[in-house]
Amino acid sequence: MNWFRQNRALGTLLIVFGSCAVFAGILLYWRWAGWSDARQAFDQAATERSRLEHLDPFPNDTNYRKLQGYLDRYNAALDKFKDELKKDVVPAAPLAPNEFQSRLRQAAVATLNRAQTNNVKLPDKFELGFDEFTTSLPDTTVAPLLGQELSQVQMLINILLDAKVDSVTSFHRAPLPQEHPASSIPTPSPAAKRTAAATKTSTPTPTLVQRNVVDLTFKASPAAARKVLNEIANSTGQLFIIRTLYVHNEKDKGPPRQRTSTPTEIQQAAPTQPGAAAPLNFIVGNEHIEVSATIEMVRFGS
Repeated sequence: MNWFRQNRALGTLLIVFGSCAVFAGILLYWRWAGWSDARQAFDQAATERSRLEHLDPFPNDTNYRKLQGYLDRYNAALDKFKDELKKDVVPAAPLAPNEFQSRLRQAAVATLNRAQTNNVKLPDKFELGFDEFTTSLPDTTVAPLLGQELSQVQMLINILLDAKVDSVTSFHRAPLPQEHPASSIPTPSPAAKRTAAATKTSTPTPTLVQRNVVDLTFKASPAAARKVLNEIANSTGQLFIIRTLYVHNEKDKGPPRQRTSTPTEIQQAAPTQPGAAAPLNFIVGNEHIEVSATIEMVRFGS
């Protein structure tokens, strides 16, 4: 203590130097610990990388069995989903051309009788959109698809008839691509022939979802039109998609303003009809509408 009192400046310098040395030691130890952890993590990553580089990429028996189990469960779930989808589509049963023509005539007669029973007016010579096949037979390969589409169209028309719409003013069925394969394919150019020859060897991708399209227009009351649209959207046994929908009110303008009766007229009219209530006059809600829709009838590929 006497030495410190005699050399106060030197003592203070030594104390400051010692404190700095301790602080530097602590800082060095902290950074060395962080470097040590980083070095250890780097060594582990390098070791894992080296191990992966020298591994055989072929899976072992345990992982292979797990993979096969995953694939089997996926295929089972996919097959179950396909079976559920097929329940919402009319099946395409084998059908000969003459059998299809006979079914078409029976369906047209049944539709006409149903329309007469429900007081629904159909277009003249209504053949469910299959007009050309009333006098000619379809091709053998396309007959099952036409039979399937005939059943779909019947279900769609029956929805309209059961809802008791006023009339079906138009009904157009888009022809299937298989109906006129020769006339629908134009003569290819030489360049197109070379391109087709180059792509002929490739396997065509199967079409999973196909659509039969119909355009129809009908007139009905708002309640009947709502019932038709709800039945089409919620139909069972066949999946329908309403692609486009146009609704036109037969009354383009609102109801005219009527002159209200004066109190004197009401008092004069009241004694003449004691106990008789005046009939209600609805000014909206009695009009009918014209609905035009494009409807897709979905069928799933195998």
